[in-house]
Amino acid sequence: QVQLVESGGGLVQAGGSLRLSCAASGGTFSRYAMGWFRQAPGKEREFVAAISLNGGRTSYIDSAKGRFTISRDNAKNTVYLQMNSLRPEDTAVYYCAADLDTYSVYSRHFDSWGQGTQVTVSS
Repeated sequence: QVQLVESGGGLVQAGGSLRLSCAASGGTFSRYAMGWFRQAPGKEREFVAAISLNGGRTSYIDSAKGRFTISRDNAKNTVYLQMNSLRPEDTAVYYCAADLDTYSVYSRHFDSWGQGTQVTVSS
């Protein structure tokens, strides 16, 4: 399994931006579709965004459309989540996940998970 390490979280005011990064190691990164999920206190983990093996296909939760952009650099074994116009309801721990050889927006299909990075948006 690939190992994943997220970075880039932090505290930001509403309307601000953050870029999350997820560095992968220990596997062939280009064989993995990648996803970002988040979990707020007291809530279930939810899908945020996904990107296909070559980056040609992406999916987003409705609340992220037009504000978040997922991208990947297979040469750097890294996937990114650019988050703009952040809202207090975006506050959560954000997790990066890898899905070997398939494309999915469902957490049960993802094989490897990072440890998470905290994003806090103040009002």
